[in-house]
Amino acid sequence: MRHLLVILALVLLTSLFATHLFAQDTLTLGFPLPLTGPMAKFGEAMQRGYEIAAEEINAAGGIKGKKVVLVFEDSQGRPEISRTIVEKLIDVKKQQIILAEYSSSCTKVIAAVAEERKVPFLIACGSADEICQQNYKYVVRLQTATAYYASGFLSFLKQVVKPKTFAILSESSDFGTAGADAMVKDVTNLGMKVLVKEQYEKGAVDFRPILSKIKVAKPDVIYMVSYVMDAALMMKQIKELRIDAKLFAGGAAGFAIPEFIQSAKDAAEYVMTATLWSPQVNYPGAKEFAEKYKAKYNDYPSYHSAQSHSCLYIAKDTLERAKSWTPDAIRDALKATNLMTVYGLAKFEDRNGYQGQTFIDSLVMQVIKGKHETIWPEKYASSKYVFPIPRWRDRK
Repeated sequence: MRHLLVILALVLLTSLFATHLFAQDTLTLGFPLPLTGPMAKFGEAMQRGYEIAAEEINAAGGIKGKKVVLVFEDSQGRPEISRTIVEKLIDVKKQQIILAEYSSSCTKVIAAVAEERKVPFLIACGSADEICQQNYKYVVRLQTATAYYASGFLSFLKQVVKPKTFAILSESSDFGTAGADAMVKDVTNLGMKVLVKEQYEKGAVDFRPILSKIKVAKPDVIYMVSYVMDAALMMKQIKELRIDAKLFAGGAAGFAIPEFIQSAKDAAEYVMTATLWSPQVNYPGAKEFAEKYKAKYNDYPSYHSAQSHSCLYIAKDTLERAKSWTPDAIRDALKATNLMTVYGLAKFEDRNGYQGQTFIDSLVMQVIKGKHETIWPEKYASSKYVFPIPRWRDRK
């Protein structure tokens, strides 16, 4: 009898505890992001996108009536810290969907942890191709794969620039290496010749030795895959060395955010960049999001903010469609996503060797009069492109 009473008491306590959890009126989501260190600007942009989405979602009643509470933890852009944060979120906090990170290196380790723990992982950023080529069952990605970053830019090259030669300069990170290799493959297939292909280590401050090689080679296009401080410094040194080309272009990342223009100043003028989104696109809600962001932060958002904003809405849609809030049910609902967001259509597909990948057309922006303008494809253009670009000596 005594044992029976103990068992009944335990059942009652468990029931009360479960009822309390179910009755909670908040849904707390933790995020690892680089909030300090060299990638902090990207982490900040993503944090802002998440926060704006949370404000909107909460104002509209939350997720299944629960107020969304966001908790950001600083990964410093270091994979080992990202891993520790996510293991805590899954093992201790019992979070049943993960949304993160910025860099491909951090995203890789999180994807491995999520797959091992069988917890769905929605990738906002982190574009290295191989992340979604592992036959993972619990990982999907909104971010465009690196191999598709420059699809819009390649179209512009073929139809407008028609170059014969290239120089490619990239950081020796997962993102930089993948972006540079993809561009070599693409331009070679188009019959263009790569005269120079060089990499540099993160944190480099003097690009002149590499740039001197490029100056001697005289390529038609100089294409760079870099984060923001490197991108700005590189263009400053290109201007200093008076290296002329038909086109200076970036592979998104550091070239596609407002800080590039602020840091490079007049050296940024006429630089083009592949990008995955712009404030001028006509996706439903995109312009409203851009204006809301500008009113709050005094600048327009980059694609990183649009991605994170969209990911929280995808999580909301997923959790509201899921049959239950178990990892497998959430995973099934997440994979069935077909949602229009400010970033474009979120639909996770298995094709072209990728699993759980979104395929969205990329765009081209150009710095014109100190501002990023969308110039290609023409249906999205906010301004006519400037080409050919003036030589350094002819600029005011």
